[in-house]
Amino acid sequence: MENNYSLKGKVIVVTGGTGILGNSFINGIVAAGGAVGILGRNKEVAEQRADAINKNGGQAIALVADVLDEASLKAAKEILLARFGRVDGLVNGAGGNMPEGVLQPDEDIFSMNLDGMKKVLDLNLWGTLLPTQVFGEAIAKTGRGSIVNISSMNSKRAITKVLGYNMGKAAVDCYNQWFAVELANRYGDAIRMNALAPGFFLTEQNRNLLTKPEGGYTPRGELVIKQTPFKRFGNPDELIGALVWLLSDASAFVTGSMICVDGGFSIFGGV
Repeated sequence: MENNYSLKGKVIVVTGGTGILGNSFINGIVAAGGAVGILGRNKEVAEQRADAINKNGGQAIALVADVLDEASLKAAKEILLARFGRVDGLVNGAGGNMPEGVLQPDEDIFSMNLDGMKKVLDLNLWGTLLPTQVFGEAIAKTGRGSIVNISSMNSKRAITKVLGYNMGKAAVDCYNQWFAVELANRYGDAIRMNALAPGFFLTEQNRNLLTKPEGGYTPRGELVIKQTPFKRFGNPDELIGALVWLLSDASAFVTGSMICVDGGFSIFGGV
């Protein structure tokens, strides 16, 4: 029986491939048989991860680019095509929050750092849209493929402090549905777009917000755990199954969807 969950023969680009979640993404793709382009700004980390995969019998290439810099994305695409000759998939893993996009409870809501909020919004929205424009064109030339955006619990619910991130991920959800329809209008079922919506996973960006250096949760972390029926944070590797499914032919009739991997956070009413 044919394994529709396999990524064998497929070349997948992962933006944000040098991050914590990105590391699970690239390793999951390789484990499923795919070749991976590890795209990020940190050349050293991208090369280390690519070297480790290649030494273990997989196929990977480091691609140094900024997701907000179209020229660097196009240069990375040419390097990838020179190596593998095709692009079958894209994971828009780059995004996140930054200090200037945070509004603390004691700060004046009418004097918030709007430039900081816009910077975070741009990273998450345009940092998804621009790579799709660049690598999506290559997927169209390949003839079939799958694009996976990274949504968030913040996209559908008001999460305090992080307005820019909330707006950015909400915009990604809108884009995910709109672009999926437009792809279908033009390419039928050949090119699909879906979103993966992680719950709360510890990353370098949120670790200090959710956990204490000496151990245990911060008050914000305790609120997250209280709202999560599984009563724990997610492990990055727990995103792999849903990601590989969305990239593979096993999800051939799925487009414009948002798949929550969140320990129940999105469905729990708190009672």
